[in-house]
Amino acid sequence: MAKDKVVFACTACGFETPRWAGKCPGCGAWNTLEETVAAVQPAGAAAKTPKQRPGTGSAALLLDDIPEDTTLRTTTGIDELDRVLGGGIVEGGLMLIGGDPGVGKSTLLLQVCANLCRSGRRVLYVSGEESARQLKMRANRLAIQVPNLYVLAENALDNVEEKLRQLAPDVMVVDSIQTMYRPEMASAPGSVSQIRECTSLLMRMAKETGTAIFLVGHVTKEGAIAGPRMLEHMVDVVLYFEGDRQQQYRLLRAVKNRFGSVNELGVFQMTESGMEVVANPSEQLLSHRAKGASGSVVFCGLEGTRPLLCDVQALAAQSYYGTPRRTVNGADTGRVSLLLAVLEKRAGQKTYNQDVYINVAGGLELSEPAADLALCVAVASSLKDAVVGADVAVMGEVGLAGEVRGIPQCDRRVAECQRLGFTTIVLPKANLTRLRQPEGVRLIGVDTVMQAISVLF
Repeated sequence: MAKDKVVFACTACGFETPRWAGKCPGCGAWNTLEETVAAVQPAGAAAKTPKQRPGTGSAALLLDDIPEDTTLRTTTGIDELDRVLGGGIVEGGLMLIGGDPGVGKSTLLLQVCANLCRSGRRVLYVSGEESARQLKMRANRLAIQVPNLYVLAENALDNVEEKLRQLAPDVMVVDSIQTMYRPEMASAPGSVSQIRECTSLLMRMAKETGTAIFLVGHVTKEGAIAGPRMLEHMVDVVLYFEGDRQQQYRLLRAVKNRFGSVNELGVFQMTESGMEVVANPSEQLLSHRAKGASGSVVFCGLEGTRPLLCDVQALAAQSYYGTPRRTVNGADTGRVSLLLAVLEKRAGQKTYNQDVYINVAGGLELSEPAADLALCVAVASSLKDAVVGADVAVMGEVGLAGEVRGIPQCDRRVAECQRLGFTTIVLPKANLTRLRQPEGVRLIGVDTVMQAISVLF
């Protein structure tokens, strides 16, 4: 009988070593080596069963001789998901969607399967975590009754491949990749070797059959998809579902997309009937904004091609500690510390004895520098206890000298503010020279943070 040997595999790069080490010899990452079991085959077994399947045997083609793909994308029936995917599902694409437990990954994909079946597509849903009856209960809760949706409760990937060849579906969902395993491998499901081999087989199946495959991925405590980093390199699209289970909004981002932009954002709302698209997220995010409160400023950011208005909130309170507290939610903490230093040095706002709390309402994450001026104005508003007008929007990048620099696509931001009824917009003077004056909107160009604060207060 073949003996099993223990190896340690890196979850970041897949490097294998017979001994544990704190630092991976392959990629240099710390504490990423996990113990796995690798089966040792007898001497005669290697000659009987090949370790790898044979290749496709296709011939090399000149680039000009390759026919162009003129097939249209398949729409999922959900506009926000189509936006993030780059226009819809591509034939033979391998897509990975990850997120925290309970955020709504399986619910969204089941709704996608139902929409595809209603349009005449054949769909196979492979569930490695739930039984067929549990999946039926979820479908009843979502009021899903479609004729072309096949459900397979299976963990062995060889059986999944057999059913795929028999049914020849247009789209297949694997929920989740961490529960799949290949029987000929001795390691447990979810290990580095199993995830790597299962993903490789699914990728080959997608390219050979033309079936588009969705993979559901678990995430670690740090928020990264569990398993080797190679998993994200192998797939065509990587989507992340963000949002707290206690909040009603869910944000779907693409961090990798071979078929479209990676900057697009989809906004969903969790309801009793499943995931619903938020058609006007700017209006929804501003609907609960406090009226007449200091420290609240409206900022228009860009998520891909979509302008999105959000409420930037700041609270400055007298500190009773030796070191004032800095609590930030929705923005980069280091960037906020830099802006507080600019406020104190260049604008005369004393923050050395103030606890400062920053919050971006709605669970958004502001990563672009265009939010700098809005953050500065929000902190100054709280320090002065002065209210920024409800019809005022602020945007601009702030440098260390206190200067306000130009921002990209300012015309789209101004158009979105105008659509939602904002009549005053504070923006960099560098952008003001290239903008057409919109009707009913007053544009105020500023050069420095001090000038912006003096104009508003």
